[in-house]
Amino acid sequence: MTASRPKFAPLSGREALASVFSGRMLVALLMGFSSGLPLLLTGSVLQAWLSDGGVDLARIGLFALIGLPYTLKFLWSPLFDRYTPPLLGRRRGWLALTQIVLAGGLLLLSTAQPTADHLWLVLVAGLLVTFFSASQDIVIDAYRRESLGEAELGLGSALYVNGYRIGMLLAGGGGLILADWLSFEAMYRIMAMCMIACVAVTLFAAEPPLPEGRPRTLREAVVMPFRDYFSRHGAWLILAFILLYKLGDTMASAMTTPFYLDIGYTKTEIGTVVKLFGFWATIAGGTLGGIWILRAGTHRALWLFGIGQMVSTLGFVVLACYPGSIAGLAVVVAVENLTAGMGTAAFVGFMAALTDRRFTATQYALLSSLTGVPRVLLAAPTGWMAQGLGWPVFFLFCALIAIPGLLLLRRVIAMAAGPVAAQPPK
Repeated sequence: MTASRPKFAPLSGREALASVFSGRMLVALLMGFSSGLPLLLTGSVLQAWLSDGGVDLARIGLFALIGLPYTLKFLWSPLFDRYTPPLLGRRRGWLALTQIVLAGGLLLLSTAQPTADHLWLVLVAGLLVTFFSASQDIVIDAYRRESLGEAELGLGSALYVNGYRIGMLLAGGGGLILADWLSFEAMYRIMAMCMIACVAVTLFAAEPPLPEGRPRTLREAVVMPFRDYFSRHGAWLILAFILLYKLGDTMASAMTTPFYLDIGYTKTEIGTVVKLFGFWATIAGGTLGGIWILRAGTHRALWLFGIGQMVSTLGFVVLACYPGSIAGLAVVVAVENLTAGMGTAAFVGFMAALTDRRFTATQYALLSSLTGVPRVLLAAPTGWMAQGLGWPVFFLFCALIAIPGLLLLRRVIAMAAGPVAAQPPK
């Protein structure tokens, strides 16, 4: 191996194989599971419990606000860069602490009464879970960035996202099944035990080395990440790319379920083909995409997967013109979910590589919060657009809106690239 390699450069075949089967990738997968597990326990599962307890729809809707910590997590992320717990190190120390408190929050939630007269404990326990779940996300994102080499970030991010999806599946689908067989209280206690088991991964994971020049005061932890990022050439152009790269894919995904129903597919067909088959297609896409990135490099992967996302959206145009075929639906879903998984692997890995190891937690929390803007704001008018344009023209627009992000890609990669250590952290 040479002393250094350009950032985003591919690995050799032997290096790639060693990375795929390294313990670092297993840790990324298991930490993704830990990160995804709590999400739906304060979302759709909690809504089902409240509904079971006779809480009115207005109050159930307001409980969506307990998810605000996931959006606002950048506000306290500097704490994780500035302070180091007395045990286990800067990343593992915080991670073990958040996971233990998370398990405690789920146990507290299991003792609550989801009735109209006793909602205060549900609210307090739910906020405790979402706050420390968002905090766990901050630390896991920082750990993944600091424990993997730049070339490994695509595969590591793909495995993290796959683990995240499996955790959500266990909590969302498995949680409701357990609640039906046992009770919601017992289900939350079981999920708390699963969170405690995740602490074992943290204990056995290797602590990333502390970087030189890290923040020494809380003020530095708040100011330095912004100063570092916005002093870079093309900082605003890179932010524009982050907003635009998956915009078309996000807008199309926001309206797929109404689209399938509107063109005549049944709920059973949607659940079987789109949700179950599509879930595993996304898992496969992320994994294959991450492995491809190791050999092709992030730059080429962003190009290929970005074009793939755009072309796969055109499949919805074809389906809108020729609806009714289950085989056609399966092909469109498979291609779209495969390319979406690949694009996510390259995009999340690229975004992680933009951060400085001195304050990874703060910079990644800010960038990941920015990626939620298209999902929440720019995807909001998609229903109105689909109604006004019709399905074929709407999905054609979603495909074409991906072009500006691709046009920015060449300049963005050149701005973001730089020399990094060739040997990934051990």
